[in-house]
Amino acid sequence: MSANTVDTRPPTRRLWEAAEPLHAVAYFAPEPADAARDLGLHGWWMGYFAGRAAPMGAISAPTAAATFFGFQPAMVERALPDAWAIAAPEVVLASRLDAMGAALRRTAGPTIEEVAVEVAPLLRTATDACDIAARPIGAAWAAVPWPDDPVVALWLGLTALREHRGDGHVLACVNAELGPLEATITLVGAGALPRTRIQPHRGWSDEAWERAEASLRDRGLLDTNGRLTAAGRELRGSVEAATERLAAAPAEALGDEGVDRLVAALVPLSRRVIDDGTIPVPNPIGVPRP
Repeated sequence: MSANTVDTRPPTRRLWEAAEPLHAVAYFAPEPADAARDLGLHGWWMGYFAGRAAPMGAISAPTAAATFFGFQPAMVERALPDAWAIAAPEVVLASRLDAMGAALRRTAGPTIEEVAVEVAPLLRTATDACDIAARPIGAAWAAVPWPDDPVVALWLGLTALREHRGDGHVLACVNAELGPLEATITLVGAGALPRTRIQPHRGWSDEAWERAEASLRDRGLLDTNGRLTAAGRELRGSVEAATERLAAAPAEALGDEGVDRLVAALVPLSRRVIDDGTIPVPNPIGVPRP
């Protein structure tokens, strides 16, 4: 986007695109996976589910599948609750936070410490404004005590905002009568990312995928080529609009100037973790290069 182009995207969308790559370092850098392995957690996915769920306590697999929304439940059951017998949630959380400090310092460049200190007041304003009603993951991450390490605090704040937004997105999908797999298929059908980039990472079989596609076709939302119909695009657009609306409170608390300042500070760091190959594009999260 050139300097003379007016950015008409919602401020919530601008914030997400600027911040999501830095949060997502947790899923692509080796430090968090190595930390989970050092605790004795078996395999990458056990570390993922335990690490993301840790602020919620020793939750069950059905609870994690319900709140994470996009995963085939049996995939979650292979990780939880077994992980909690290996390492308590508070131990997993502390290990993950330490690992993310190291990962961001390595991948985001030498300015991250300065940026983290600069944006800390903005992040606190934004996270304090999060509406936690019906947002279990966002509420749990927002309740984690703010650490003294500014880089870890940066990641924690961005994660709380991200999970707040994600919980709202789940609410929007459910309101649109889209289940976890159907919502995923509409994302693929919209051209946001290819099926091959997300299906293996969510645990859905080809048979389940095809049944969900047939259901969406019966509703007039998907064509025979797996692309959204006009009705499908309208529904998907309504989901995205609701997601932005439900994520609005932090941006409103920051105001236009605060959003602009936070985005300007985060974008160079997020571009760096993408440009150096830490975060691939396309990716299973669907985040673009800001």
